[in-house]
Amino acid sequence: MKISKAAAAAAVAVALSLTATACGGSKQDAASDGGASGGAKDKIVVGIKYDQPGMGLKTPDGKFTGFDVDVATYVAKELGYQPDQIEFKQAVSAERENLISNGDVKFVVATYSINDKRKEKVDFAGPYFLAHQDLLVRADDTSITKAEDLNKKKLCSVTGSTSAQNVKTKLAPEADLLEQGGYSECLTGLENKAVDALTTDNSILAGYAAQEKNKGKFKLVGLNLSNENYGIGLKKGDKELQTKINAALKKMVEDGSWQKAVDKNLGPANFKSEPAPQITEGS
Repeated sequence: MKISKAAAAAAVAVALSLTATACGGSKQDAASDGGASGGAKDKIVVGIKYDQPGMGLKTPDGKFTGFDVDVATYVAKELGYQPDQIEFKQAVSAERENLISNGDVKFVVATYSINDKRKEKVDFAGPYFLAHQDLLVRADDTSITKAEDLNKKKLCSVTGSTSAQNVKTKLAPEADLLEQGGYSECLTGLENKAVDALTTDNSILAGYAAQEKNKGKFKLVGLNLSNENYGIGLKKGDKELQTKINAALKKMVEDGSWQKAVDKNLGPANFKSEPAPQITEGS
């Protein structure tokens, strides 16, 4: 049976089209899996904060630093990825659940406090860090040693902060609360004596105070106004990944890497961290 040249060419074109479609589909599937699907581990996408010195910060030269970055890098290594195979993606607080649920990231390490409301949408591994709400004051200020000392003083935090409202409503109702767009504005006000204290998680405060430009200017009061257990967020129902991340976190503590990361990123602010918390998620 003879086949015309035109028919043969059409058959080849169809075959090539099907092959291209199949290849395109596999790439899309890999991307939708947070960059970590199948056996070819090209890269893994991890959500972090870009604007929290000491925890998760993207520097002007495009590098990433902070305790959360070190934790994410260690966990990724235990999952089989080298640092150059990690793609960090910004995970602002309001978008963390969406990034996980949509498969835009494999997991999130971003001062992500574990709570029941969030666990309705995502699962967590960890916790890997226990933070407390605290106060940051000027290094030479001895007038503020407890939250109640903020009565009649100026307290700064970011707009909509639950930390500031916690102090204002429960501990120092006569505090003069000033809300700013970001923590850097509060730090400027604190340095210039326009405000007397800044409040949020102690890990975040320590990160700002540990910055080279701020060393020696500020100190943590050392209060435990709340408990914030930071966990690693991941897609709901992914028990295999949860188990692997928990194992990586345990190893990080046992081999001393966890404490080294705390000391390197938060130590310059004279930050006294809690011991690594017991892992409870997934158990």
